[in-house]
Amino acid sequence: MSDITTTTPPDLEAEIKAIARTYKAASGPGMQVLNLLGGHAENLIDRLPSPVRAKLGEATERALVIALDAAQSSRRTVPDQAPWLNKAVATAMGAAGGFGGLPSAMVELPVTTTVLMRTIQGAAVEQGFDPEADNVRFDCLRVFGSAGPLAHDDGADLGFLSVRLALTGGAMQKMIATVAPRLGAALGQKLAAQTVPVLGAVAGAATNYAFTSYYHNMAQVHFGLRRLSIDADVPHEDLVLRLAREMGRPLTRG
Repeated sequence: MSDITTTTPPDLEAEIKAIARTYKAASGPGMQVLNLLGGHAENLIDRLPSPVRAKLGEATERALVIALDAAQSSRRTVPDQAPWLNKAVATAMGAAGGFGGLPSAMVELPVTTTVLMRTIQGAAVEQGFDPEADNVRFDCLRVFGSAGPLAHDDGADLGFLSVRLALTGGAMQKMIATVAPRLGAALGQKLAAQTVPVLGAVAGAATNYAFTSYYHNMAQVHFGLRRLSIDADVPHEDLVLRLAREMGRPLTRG
């Protein structure tokens, strides 16, 4: 499904503007959630117990491995759902995870990550890509390499779009190891929000809603650029630079 052909060349300017609108839509909900809860992204992780912070990277890697396999196997029995339904499921799980504080939030983590992976895979399908193809599985992981919905938007998210890694032996595990620290920082903020006394369930529901919205939009941006590169026969890197200019933000690579 990744070999997409069109009879009419797309309007590059219009397509880039549409992708920019999707990118902008991804960058708002997370901080609004934190403002609602009276928290700040930069100090949320400090609220987590030291042992949890120390093992956050390991827990995130494990959650990504589980999510990649579980999301793929679930596609054989559960069809892709509408984005609003994915948000509803994730919101309910976040509420359940936050209701019991940190212990239940940790148990909920790999389940939520799996739902997020399915959401990302669904966005790939929307753009005509096969989520079972190795390169698409690889790119679904890469979407988690964006800064996350609770991060300050300084253009760093555009950097993940510009990185293209070769599919070599062990590439999937290397990608997981590369993505895990950044995703771990985002998930750590989510976990900390879920530990807020009394408001844990509300925080869990709100942050899961924000995460699902964010990663669906970022997946649409990522796979939208891939599709446009094929349709318009324009190098992917050129499209990323066009998007950065349209956004009026620097392209931070790394």
